[in-house]
Amino acid sequence: MQHKHTFVDRIEETLIAILLGLMTAITFANVIARFGFNSNILWALELTVFMFGWLVLLGASYAVKKHSHLGVDAIINMVSPPVARVLAIVSVAACLLFSVFMLKGAYDYWAVFADLPPTSGRWFPTGFEQEFRSQSFYEVQDVPMIGLFAFLEDAINYGESYEKLPKVVPYVVLPISMLLLTYRFVQAAGQIWRGETDRLVASHEVEDEIREVREQLGEHD
Repeated sequence: MQHKHTFVDRIEETLIAILLGLMTAITFANVIARFGFNSNILWALELTVFMFGWLVLLGASYAVKKHSHLGVDAIINMVSPPVARVLAIVSVAACLLFSVFMLKGAYDYWAVFADLPPTSGRWFPTGFEQEFRSQSFYEVQDVPMIGLFAFLEDAINYGESYEKLPKVVPYVVLPISMLLLTYRFVQAAGQIWRGETDRLVASHEVEDEIREVREQLGEHD
C-alpha cells in the first residue's frame, strides 16, 4: 500500500537535503578561504553548528517516519502477534508521552527568545506564565543579522536593531522538531492500531531485502 505524500511528509526530507547542501558548501568555502586566501569566514563555524543541530533534531522525526531508530525486537519476535501488538502500543504510548514532554520543554526554552510567555505546569501545560523575563534581545555570537529577519526588530525587540542574528531564529527548530516528532509518533500509533505494523523499528526488513537482491543477482550470474 503506497501512502500519499503530503507537504508535511516531505518537510524533513526537503530540509535535511537543504541543510546538508548548505553545510557542505559553507564548509568548503571556509576551507578555500583559509588555505587559498589565508582568510576566514568568521560566522561559518557557528552557522554550521546550528545547521548540524537542525539536522539532528529534524532527523529524529524523519527516523520515526522511516522506522529507522535503533531498537531491540528480540521479545517482539518471540511472542504471538496479539501480544506483539500490545507491546507496540505500550511502546508508542511511552514515546508519545516523551515527545509531549520534549515539546513543552522545547517551546518553553524558545518562547522567551520570541518574547512569548512559556507554559505553566511542571509536566504538562496548564496555561501560560503571566510574568516572565523576555530574552528577545539575545543574539548569537558570530552570524550577522540578515535583512530577511529585520521585521523581528519591531515585532519582538521593541524597535531596537540587531547586530547579530537573534537567537529566536536558530532556536525555532526546537519546538518545530519536537512538534514533528510528536506528529510522527501519532502517525506510528495509527499504523500500529490499524494493524499495518507491529513495531516502531524496522526490524530485519532491510536485511531481507538485501538477501533478496543478492539472490536475484546470483540467478543472473
